[in-house]
Amino acid sequence: MDTALAGLVKDKAVVIFSKSTCCMSHTVKSLILSYGANPTVYELDEIPNGKQIERALVQLGPHEVVPTVFIGQKYIGGPNELMSHQLRGTLVPLLREARAIWI
Repeated sequence: MDTALAGLVKDKAVVIFSKSTCCMSHTVKSLILSYGANPTVYELDEIPNGKQIERALVQLGPHEVVPTVFIGQKYIGGPNELMSHQLRGTLVPLLREARAIWI
């Protein structure tokens, strides 16, 4: 993982790289928040180094750049991967393991 990305996700339970105008980003944030987690959200269209971060995210996988989710410093992926975890029942255990939620 790019060192800039590693620094942004270090010591954070949940990190979402998002764009403020992206409906899928909104959906992903809503899902994570619905479990009581408090994610760190980087709105790439609102921060000075957003384009640089986007370039680093492109290197992670074959999905759209935003939203991109990390849980417990582990790269989860985009909305499809997150929803797959939700459907398989593995999202809550991931959030618990990362200490993003307690129950």
